[in-house]
Amino acid sequence: MRASAIALCRRSFPLTRGGRGSRSFSSTDSGDGFSSPKAKIFDRDLKRRQRDRAAWLIRHGDSFVESVAENLLDRLQDCRRTFPTALCLGGSLKTLRHLIRGRGGIEKLIMMDTSHDMVKLCKDAERDLSSENIDTSFVVGDEEFLPMKESSLDLVISCLGLHWTNDLPGAMIQCRLALKPDGLFLAAILGGETLKELRIACTVAQMEREGGISPRLSPLAQVRDAGNLLTRAGFTLPGVDVDEYTVKYENALQLIEHIRAMGETNALLQRNNILKRETALATAAVYQSMFGAEDGTIPATFQVIYMTGWREHPSQQKAKRRGSATISFEDIQKQFSPES
Repeated sequence: MRASAIALCRRSFPLTRGGRGSRSFSSTDSGDGFSSPKAKIFDRDLKRRQRDRAAWLIRHGDSFVESVAENLLDRLQDCRRTFPTALCLGGSLKTLRHLIRGRGGIEKLIMMDTSHDMVKLCKDAERDLSSENIDTSFVVGDEEFLPMKESSLDLVISCLGLHWTNDLPGAMIQCRLALKPDGLFLAAILGGETLKELRIACTVAQMEREGGISPRLSPLAQVRDAGNLLTRAGFTLPGVDVDEYTVKYENALQLIEHIRAMGETNALLQRNNILKRETALATAAVYQSMFGAEDGTIPATFQVIYMTGWREHPSQQKAKRRGSATISFEDIQKQFSPES
């Protein structure tokens, strides 16, 4: 997929916070235990093989991935402190490594992925970054069973990787425990509005050609879940914000090639392994007819949820205890009302 064939648009949403009304992912343990979720959704072995394939298909200059990584790393520049020891966890490892460029004061960087081929790709690319004074090591490991000592890291950062874990709260709890007090957790995951055009086209084509539907795209977290996930994992000062990116492709085939190159293809355990040729062609035709632009291109929406959280530390600001307020909102409203 040529970078010139993709136009990138960005739409930002205001900052949101997790609250009591938010839904959370199910897990058998809401404490610090690392128990498995009640039901496994994703085939982790398949996802590893997909990332092995992506390591061979990945192409330099992916404007969407680079934009997400850049926005994630920009959050380090908002922090006054430095993060000497950092863990880069799955997802867009190679892109993150190229874009760090001294941000966050990182001195030691651990790059981890479930895919051996992806780790090897990053290790080979490290030769081009020899001028940067960062001690980089490489680990093949699983986000669901984080092989890191407790309180050993200053920063955990994950770009487009954690949404494939079966137990997302458990994985985030492990990240928190691996952080030192006042350590920072940064993550970007794909949200539920991602590839909504493709979902619609697949549904219409399957109903037309097969008389029913089967899951072709993996379920993803909703924005309202993200704040509750951070709170449930025990992070303090949680922050969530959302961007929507619209990427333009020449046709549906180019979109599928991009998804494969990112390692984002379907990894559901209960998936239909057979896609009929007529259904695939019908999906492409429906996509073009419903969403095609005048210039012949088709748009694809990627919703990215950014999550920020800190491991608890006495120096962090805390909310006052309930009932300790000395001024009522009624008095404030009277003071600033136009009539006064």
